Parts: sequence; structure tokens; C-alpha cells
Amino acid sequence: MHISLRAALCLPFLALAACEDMSTTGGSDPEGPSKRSCIRAVEKHTGRSGGTLNTTIPIVETGQHIVDIPGGPSWTCYTDETGAARELIETRLG
Repeated sequence: MHISLRAALCLPFLALAACEDMSTTGGSDPEGPSKRSCIRAVEKHTGRSGGTLNTTIPIVETGQHIVDIPGGPSWTCYTDETGAARELIETRLG
């Protein structure tokens, strides 16, 4: 098999690997900064670290994120148009 044919067959796999890397690092996520802002705001407010975004609860509003704190309640965070956290509400589920 020629080198050029081998390279042509590998290109789609390289493109998929690049896309996978972007999806895990948040490089293509336009709401990435607002998510990080919400996690930082909740951690600062509660004094606990290790906050993560809850992806199991459906979100219907733009700029709204649910942040889970280990060993504590979940928090709903609303961001402004710049992506900065502006309001935190303790979420009581169940």
C-alpha cells in the first residue's frame, strides 16, 4: 500500500481524535466560561471545593447551571450575558 493512500485512510481517524479532544477540554463549548464561573461562585459561597456540574437534571434556560457540592446540597446558578455568575439558589430536590 502506498504511503499516500495509508495517510489518506488515517486522516478521518485523526480528525475524529481532534474533535474528541476538543469536546473533553471544552474548547468548542461557548458556555464553558459561565460553567467555570458558577462552580467557582458556589465553592466560594459554601467554602467547599470539588464542585461539579450536574448533567442529569434538564436545564431549559440559557445561562442556568446546576452545581453539585460533595456532601452538600446542589445549587442553581444563573449567569449574566458576560458569563459571570450573578445569582445562586440552593436547590432542594427530593
